[in-house]
Amino acid sequence: MADFGGDTDAFRAEARSWLEANFPPSLKGKSGLVALEEATSENADLKAWTKAMGEKGWGVPTWPKQYGGGGLSGAEARVLQQEMGRVGAWNPIGGMGTMMFGPTLLEYGNEEQKKYHIPRIARQEVRWCQGFSEPGAGSDLASLQTKAEDKGDHFLVNGQKIWTSGGQWADMCFCLVRTDNTRKHEGISFVLIDMHDPGVEVRPIKLIAGMSPFCETFFTDVKVPKENLVGPLNGGWTIAKRLLQHERSGIGGGGSGGGGGVFGVGGSPVNLAKKYVGLDEKGRVADSDLRSRLIGHEMDAKAFQLTAFRMMAEAKSNQGPSTATSIMKNAGTKVGQDRAELIVEVMGTQGLGWEGEDFTPEELQTVRGWLGGKATTIFGGSFEIQSNIISKRILGLPDPLSSSSN
Repeated sequence: MADFGGDTDAFRAEARSWLEANFPPSLKGKSGLVALEEATSENADLKAWTKAMGEKGWGVPTWPKQYGGGGLSGAEARVLQQEMGRVGAWNPIGGMGTMMFGPTLLEYGNEEQKKYHIPRIARQEVRWCQGFSEPGAGSDLASLQTKAEDKGDHFLVNGQKIWTSGGQWADMCFCLVRTDNTRKHEGISFVLIDMHDPGVEVRPIKLIAGMSPFCETFFTDVKVPKENLVGPLNGGWTIAKRLLQHERSGIGGGGSGGGGGVFGVGGSPVNLAKKYVGLDEKGRVADSDLRSRLIGHEMDAKAFQLTAFRMMAEAKSNQGPSTATSIMKNAGTKVGQDRAELIVEVMGTQGLGWEGEDFTPEELQTVRGWLGGKATTIFGGSFEIQSNIISKRILGLPDPLSSSSN
């Protein structure tokens, strides 16, 4: 285990005692299923656990206490994670508010914005979505055309966004809008839009995995108060780049959902192989080729996990994530997709079911996770976009499209 420094014995005892008193045993080991099936239900234990973690601030353990976070050090946060794992507990507070918007607002928001929004994110009271991509502005995001006109005390927003994850359930949207048509990157602003306001329309997009987490979002004469501008007018591109680093860090770290992360649905591939493929006379997975590939994957996943822990510690000391998140995003999503492929292969025909009593819920979720995970190398900045960032900003290679490189 990495040494994060500091004497954490007293905190470990505190965390262990609090978890034993507050974590409902009925939720032990159910994080994946709860997130997919019970998040919108009337599960009393889930509500109680979410409330307890939110009031304690441990859903966002290293965020400042004055804004509702836990105020923990990196060492204490690591101990908390260990103690939660010991009792089978898991963090019920997540989503785009904690993974992407919250860390960005802590850096770029004014004091009033932080005091208002951060505690609500820390307590999981508000659901957030992201309004970045447009039908004509995906990889070239800076060509976005959703317009925000200055109307004195508010902006009037018109335009369309696409791939708005969770837009149909969201309360708020952090959105890039064009406030100056004469400049490209320098004409973009970062605003917060209430998804319940008049003029906001959301249309879910059904995906191959059978779910509709992504949406088309339309803004028609939506009034956005001036106090919902984050950062300076026309300064949104700088904020967006930082937020995308947080997003890629979360996706690469296995927080993307849909079976694309390193620790997605389905359980350990090795344990599943023992169950579905069987063991040889020496107690090993019977298929030698599969056995080699399983161990290779386990080594890749462990190496990635340890690197992610190191980067998290470095990010805290260096004031946020760096361009190295592009490496982690590509590596993490590749490990996750390899994992999903292995699990489907291990399950054989049982890993390809879509419905019916011949398949367990876990088997049905496996095939959906496998299909949904195909998108992880696209959203959050495609694999190719991350490779460009790595080549130019990390390796210092010349841009082949730049006139200076000719």
